[in-house]
Amino acid sequence: MEFEMHPLSLAFLTIPDAGPVEAIRIAARAGFTHVGLRLLPATASEPGYPLSDDDGLLRETQAALRDTGVRVGDVEIVHLKPDTEIADCRPFLDRVAMLDARYVTVVGDDELEARLIDNFARLCEMAAPLGITANLEPMTWTRTACLAQALRVVEQACQPNVGILVDALHFHSAGSSLDELRTLPASWLPLAQICDAPLDFARDPDTVRQLARTARLFPGEGELDLRSFLSRIPESAIISVEVPNREMLACLTPMQRAERAWRSAVNLLEMSGCLGGER
Repeated sequence: MEFEMHPLSLAFLTIPDAGPVEAIRIAARAGFTHVGLRLLPATASEPGYPLSDDDGLLRETQAALRDTGVRVGDVEIVHLKPDTEIADCRPFLDRVAMLDARYVTVVGDDELEARLIDNFARLCEMAAPLGITANLEPMTWTRTACLAQALRVVEQACQPNVGILVDALHFHSAGSSLDELRTLPASWLPLAQICDAPLDFARDPDTVRQLARTARLFPGEGELDLRSFLSRIPESAIISVEVPNREMLACLTPMQRAERAWRSAVNLLEMSGCLGGER
């Protein structure tokens, strides 16, 4: 007897040292149905990604997706800052559509909330004809630091293709509550990210940023209440396993990290009872 469970996605940051074609094939071999890809850098010091403008690599990536049956879970990452020009996002969104991807990750880092709402709404308007949903991810060290702030932006943007990307680490570090998560419409939670961490880390932005980017643990290897977190995530949501860890990057191959991510996520889902009906 087989049971359905959340689709699982191998996040970009779990195997950042693998190119997109390799990442897709690794995801397929490990058992994932989806893979996360990055087209835009997350920081000013991060290098660009060839998939954003290399047409040959795009064709190879499209072929790998067809060959394996793996789909793109989410594409990273649009930063909405005070000087962001939404028109500049058009090439990125066109590229996302060429990958047959439905979700893009957005970070809101603008101290003027009204401007952030307007830019987020205009990004959604641009993405809608392409069948793309913009998922705003609250991060502790950004201006949109918690779930409540992200919810205000999404609500006031008043667009049909909005979502919130909840990350278990950011959710916990910001002090967001399970009750807040429960109130969100299921359609606004199409994708969630899981990892693990100790409970006793400092909550200041610099510490959280360092932990989030270099020292996450695989689900079940820390102390976060991931079972309660997952109990508030809709059954239809994609679960992305995002575990950037500098030490494991040095000692485990991308395939080994992917296999460990898959096993830990499946074990967690089974223990949490987050399995759907019989197939």
